[in-house]
Amino acid sequence: MVSITVSVPVHTKELMNKFSEINWSGFVRKCIEQKADQLSWKDDMLKRLKKEEEFSEWAVETLKISRKGRLLKKKGLI
Repeated sequence: MVSITVSVPVHTKELMNKFSEINWSGFVRKCIEQKADQLSWKDDMLKRLKKEEEFSEWAVETLKISRKGRLLKKKGLI
């Protein structure tokens, strides 16, 4: 595990000392882990959404081409 240093205002440190029963290091570690997991999940969902958008665009374009072909067939142009 790696270590990081976090700076807080003096007032915040005084409040933290007031509630010494809290493992502040563990609390901050857990908060960072949760936020990193949330951001990772969000990034994954955005990538999946991008793939869905690409597929949707392909499907719409394919449908347009298909309909255009049927229209030209009806008019006897192909």
